[in-house]
Amino acid sequence: MNMQEFSPLILLVLLLVVFYFILIRPQKKKEKALQDMISKLKVGDEVASIGGIHGKIAKVKDNLFVLETGIGTTKSYISIEKSAIARLISEGTTKEAKDADESDEETAADDK
Repeated sequence: MNMQEFSPLILLVLLLVVFYFILIRPQKKKEKALQDMISKLKVGDEVASIGGIHGKIAKVKDNLFVLETGIGTTKSYISIEKSAIARLISEGTTKEAKDADESDEETAADDK
């Protein structure tokens, strides 16, 4: 057996390795990051779904999020699968964090 017989096999293996590092590995990293983000979502976070629906998480169920959508007084609630979340728009703040932000703004206004 000489090297010419193994040449196509070596080329095929090299091609598979390149495909793995260029296509498969980055996709798996992206999927893992999305799953981590979805697992950390909580009530009050603003999200966008893969269908383009934007809303604030009002309730978290087993495999569902109940989103509050709408503007002003016309609010509606829809349930979507957790896997349908595409991205986090902004993190919700807790009541304590909102109170701290308001007191910081009042202090800044008093300083002027």
